[in-house]
Amino acid sequence: MSAFVFKNRGALLALPAILLAVFGKPNTFSVTLGVPIAIAGELLRCWAVGYSGVTTRNDAVIAPELVTAGPYAYVRNPLYLGNFITAAGFAIAFTGANPAATRAALIAVALGTMIAVYATIVPHEEKFLRSKFGEGFVRYCEEVPRIVPQLKPASAQQGVWKPAVIAQAESRTFLFFGAMLAVLALKALVV
Repeated sequence: MSAFVFKNRGALLALPAILLAVFGKPNTFSVTLGVPIAIAGELLRCWAVGYSGVTTRNDAVIAPELVTAGPYAYVRNPLYLGNFITAAGFAIAFTGANPAATRAALIAVALGTMIAVYATIVPHEEKFLRSKFGEGFVRYCEEVPRIVPQLKPASAQQGVWKPAVIAQAESRTFLFFGAMLAVLALKALVV
Protein backbone atom coordinates (compact mmCIF):
# COMPACT_ATOMS: atom_id res chain seq x y z
CA MET A 1 0.00 0.00 0.00
CA SER A 2 2.73 2.50 0.93
CA ALA A 3 4.60 1.89 -2.35
CA PHE A 4 1.35 2.53 -4.26
CA VAL A 5 0.74 5.77 -2.36
CA PHE A 6 4.36 6.84 -2.92
CA LYS A 7 4.14 6.14 -6.66
CA ASN A 8 0.84 8.04 -6.97
CA ARG A 9 1.53 10.84 -4.47
CA GLY A 10 1.38 13.54 -7.14
CA ALA A 11 -2.09 12.54 -8.30
CA LEU A 12 -3.33 12.06 -4.74
CA LEU A 13 -2.08 15.50 -3.72
CA ALA A 14 -3.60 17.09 -6.82
CA LEU A 15 -7.09 16.12 -5.63
CA PRO A 16 -7.30 18.69 -2.83
CA ALA A 17 -5.93 21.35 -5.19
CA ILE A 18 -8.72 20.56 -7.64
CA LEU A 19 -11.22 20.71 -4.81
CA LEU A 20 -9.96 24.18 -3.84
CA ALA A 21 -9.98 25.34 -7.46
CA VAL A 22 -13.56 24.18 -8.00
CA PHE A 23 -15.21 25.14 -4.71
CA GLY A 24 -12.96 27.91 -3.40
CA LYS A 25 -14.09 31.51 -3.36
CA PRO A 26 -11.10 33.81 -2.85
CA ASN A 27 -11.20 37.40 -1.71
CA THR A 28 -8.54 40.09 -1.65
CA PHE A 29 -7.60 39.45 1.97
CA SER A 30 -7.29 35.68 1.56
CA VAL A 31 -5.18 36.03 -1.59
CA THR A 32 -2.95 38.65 0.03
CA LEU A 33 -2.43 36.39 3.05
CA GLY A 34 -2.27 33.00 1.35
CA VAL A 35 -0.09 33.57 -1.72
CA PRO A 36 3.03 34.67 0.22
CA ILE A 37 2.63 31.59 2.43
CA ALA A 38 2.40 29.39 -0.69
CA ILE A 39 5.51 31.07 -2.13
CA ALA A 40 7.40 30.50 1.15
CA GLY A 41 6.54 26.81 0.94
CA GLU A 42 7.79 26.58 -2.63
CA LEU A 43 11.02 28.39 -1.69
CA LEU A 44 11.62 25.83 1.07
CA ARG A 45 10.95 23.08 -1.45
CA CYS A 46 13.44 24.60 -3.92
CA TRP A 47 16.08 24.86 -1.20
CA ALA A 48 15.59 21.17 -0.41
CA VAL A 49 15.62 20.10 -4.08
CA GLY A 50 18.90 21.97 -4.53
CA TYR A 51 20.38 19.42 -2.13
CA SER A 52 18.40 16.27 -2.95
CA GLY A 53 18.26 16.68 -6.74
CA VAL A 54 16.03 15.04 -9.33
CA THR A 55 15.70 11.76 -7.43
CA THR A 56 12.69 13.29 -5.66
CA ARG A 57 10.63 12.78 -8.83
CA ASN A 58 10.95 9.01 -9.09
CA ASP A 59 8.04 6.59 -8.74
CA ALA A 60 10.03 4.47 -6.28
CA VAL A 61 12.20 5.55 -3.37
CA ILE A 62 15.84 5.99 -4.36
CA ALA A 63 18.67 7.85 -2.71
CA PRO A 64 22.19 7.83 -4.14
CA GLU A 65 23.43 9.45 -0.92
CA LEU A 66 22.14 10.43 2.50
CA VAL A 67 21.70 14.20 2.35
CA THR A 68 21.86 15.91 5.74
CA ALA A 69 22.91 19.45 4.75
CA GLY A 70 20.88 22.55 3.96
CA PRO A 71 17.27 22.26 5.11
CA TYR A 72 17.87 18.57 5.87
CA ALA A 73 20.03 19.72 8.80
CA TYR A 74 16.90 21.18 10.41
CA VAL A 75 14.15 18.73 9.45
CA ARG A 76 14.19 15.30 7.79
CA ASN A 77 11.35 16.06 5.36
CA PRO A 78 11.78 19.63 4.11
CA LEU A 79 10.19 18.82 0.73
CA TYR A 80 7.01 17.64 2.40
CA LEU A 81 7.04 20.50 4.88
CA GLY A 82 7.40 22.90 1.94
CA ASN A 83 4.51 21.20 0.15
CA PHE A 84 2.36 21.44 3.26
CA ILE A 85 3.14 25.15 3.69
CA THR A 86 2.36 25.75 0.01
CA ALA A 87 -0.93 23.86 0.32
CA ALA A 88 -1.85 25.80 3.47
CA GLY A 89 -1.16 29.05 1.63
CA PHE A 90 -3.32 28.06 -1.33
CA ALA A 91 -6.06 26.76 0.98
CA ILE A 92 -6.16 30.15 2.70
CA ALA A 93 -5.99 32.03 -0.60
CA PHE A 94 -8.77 30.09 -2.28
CA THR A 95 -11.32 30.12 0.56
CA GLY A 96 -11.55 33.68 1.88
CA ALA A 97 -15.08 34.33 0.62
CA ASN A 98 -16.46 30.88 1.41
CA PRO A 99 -18.82 30.62 4.40
CA ALA A 100 -16.85 29.76 7.55
CA ALA A 101 -18.00 26.13 7.70
CA THR A 102 -17.21 25.55 4.01
CA ARG A 103 -13.84 27.27 4.38
CA ALA A 104 -12.97 25.09 7.37
CA ALA A 105 -14.09 21.94 5.54
CA LEU A 106 -12.10 22.76 2.39
CA ILE A 107 -8.97 23.56 4.38
CA ALA A 108 -9.39 20.45 6.55
CA VAL A 109 -9.86 18.17 3.53
CA ALA A 110 -6.92 19.73 1.64
CA LEU A 111 -4.48 19.55 4.54
CA GLY A 112 -5.91 16.30 5.89
CA THR A 113 -5.27 14.63 2.54
CA MET A 114 -1.67 15.78 2.66
CA ILE A 115 -1.24 14.50 6.20
CA ALA A 116 -2.69 11.11 5.22
CA VAL A 117 -0.42 10.80 2.18
CA TYR A 118 2.70 11.84 4.08
CA ALA A 119 1.83 9.66 7.08
CA THR A 120 1.90 6.75 4.63
CA ILE A 121 4.97 7.57 2.55
CA VAL A 122 7.37 8.96 5.16
CA PRO A 123 7.67 5.61 7.01
CA HIS A 124 8.01 3.91 3.61
CA GLU A 125 10.93 6.19 2.69
CA GLU A 126 12.51 5.89 6.12
CA LYS A 127 12.44 2.10 5.92
CA PHE A 128 14.32 2.29 2.62
CA LEU A 129 16.83 4.84 3.96
CA ARG A 130 17.41 2.78 7.11
CA SER A 131 18.10 -0.33 5.03
CA LYS A 132 20.44 1.53 2.66
CA PHE A 133 22.34 3.80 5.05
CA GLY A 134 22.05 1.84 8.29
CA GLU A 135 23.56 3.40 11.38
CA GLY A 136 24.21 6.69 9.55
CA PHE A 137 20.49 7.15 8.97
CA VAL A 138 19.65 6.05 12.52
CA ARG A 139 22.04 8.69 13.92
CA TYR A 140 20.53 11.29 11.60
CA CYS A 141 17.02 10.42 12.85
CA GLU A 142 18.21 10.78 16.44
CA GLU A 143 19.54 14.27 15.76
CA VAL A 144 17.01 15.74 13.31
CA PRO A 145 13.20 15.79 13.76
CA ARG A 146 10.91 14.28 11.16
CA ILE A 147 8.37 17.09 10.65
CA VAL A 148 8.83 20.14 12.89
CA PRO A 149 12.15 21.89 12.18
CA GLN A 150 14.64 22.45 14.94
CA LEU A 151 16.30 25.84 15.40
CA LYS A 152 19.86 24.54 15.55
CA PRO A 153 21.19 22.60 12.53
CA ALA A 154 22.54 19.08 12.86
CA SER A 155 26.23 18.91 13.63
CA ALA A 156 27.18 16.42 10.92
CA GLN A 157 26.11 17.54 7.46
CA GLN A 158 26.70 16.01 4.07
CA GLY A 159 25.43 17.13 0.72
CA VAL A 160 26.15 19.85 -1.78
CA TRP A 161 23.91 22.71 -2.89
CA LYS A 162 23.29 22.35 -6.65
CA PRO A 163 20.96 25.20 -7.68
CA ALA A 164 21.16 24.23 -11.37
CA VAL A 165 19.14 21.07 -10.66
CA ILE A 166 16.14 23.04 -9.36
CA ALA A 167 14.74 24.02 -12.78
CA GLN A 168 14.89 20.41 -13.99
CA ALA A 169 13.60 18.82 -10.80
CA GLU A 170 10.88 21.38 -10.17
CA SER A 171 9.55 21.98 -13.69
CA ARG A 172 6.25 20.16 -12.98
CA THR A 173 5.92 21.84 -9.60
CA PHE A 174 6.46 25.27 -11.16
CA LEU A 175 3.81 24.52 -13.81
CA PHE A 176 1.36 23.35 -11.16
CA PHE A 177 2.10 26.37 -8.97
CA GLY A 178 1.58 28.69 -11.94
CA ALA A 179 -1.69 26.96 -12.83
CA MET A 180 -2.93 27.38 -9.26
CA LEU A 181 -2.03 31.09 -9.38
CA ALA A 182 -3.83 31.47 -12.72
CA VAL A 183 -6.98 29.76 -11.43
CA LEU A 184 -6.80 31.83 -8.27
CA ALA A 185 -6.54 35.05 -10.32
CA LEU A 186 -9.48 34.04 -12.52
CA LYS A 187 -11.63 33.11 -9.53
CA ALA A 188 -10.69 36.33 -7.73
CA LEU A 189 -11.89 38.32 -10.75
CA VAL A 190 -15.20 36.44 -10.86
CA VAL A 191 -16.05 36.52 -7.14
